[in-house]
Amino acid sequence: MKQSAFIVILFVLAMVVSVGIYEVGLGNPANFSDAAKEKPVNTLGRTYTGGPLISLLIALSIMDVAIIIERSLSLRKAAGKKAIPKFFKGVIDQIRAGQIDAAIASCDAQRGSVANVLKAALSRYKELTSGKSSIDAEKQLVEVQRSVEEAMMLEVPILEKNLIALSTIASIATMTGLLGTVIGMIRAFAALAQSGAPDAIALATGISEALFNTAGGLLVAIVGIVSYNFFVNKVDNFTFQVDEASYNVIQLLKSK
Repeated sequence: MKQSAFIVILFVLAMVVSVGIYEVGLGNPANFSDAAKEKPVNTLGRTYTGGPLISLLIALSIMDVAIIIERSLSLRKAAGKKAIPKFFKGVIDQIRAGQIDAAIASCDAQRGSVANVLKAALSRYKELTSGKSSIDAEKQLVEVQRSVEEAMMLEVPILEKNLIALSTIASIATMTGLLGTVIGMIRAFAALAQSGAPDAIALATGISEALFNTAGGLLVAIVGIVSYNFFVNKVDNFTFQVDEASYNVIQLLKSK
């Protein structure tokens, strides 16, 4: 599934779920002491008074959690079946022994980003040294390096998939919380501006809306930013491991 399609479908599903949570869960009459739902008796009711933007913040938090789970599973799959150092050691030993086919088979069994890049290098090397190619040794290594770069160009976007969405969600959550804060303060000041005694309920509702939107927006933004930085660091580590592994393999092939 394309990244844009995944995000759109996720957003629609998250909005449907969040509206249900907002109206049925938070807006349950049991959470209020009046039929107008203006006098909450618990935290759920007070959260409901934050206004409709709370449902958008809930949807953004659902998207945060869904993308975090998706990225965690994808990066675990990208690491392969065995620990990367153990897998790499086995491949190096096979290359030193001249067992290129066995090394390729190990990459097939391991799977993951590192294995895919190494397999591309070894497959290209095997193709160039099979006797059918007239390219000299130096150019063969250049071709192997080129195959590594091409494989990296395919693997890195997979590792970075949906990370921009996490960053965007954090920004949108901050702006949504700020918007809810401004709307809540407008309502609070409107209640104070009434002639005579101010409407205490309207004043409390406006302040509650402002504070809950602020808190919700900051919470979703914090989760998104921390998750984004965590996964970017994970991707950088994967990229470093792939670069190190491919460099060592090419140097080993060069020495042969």
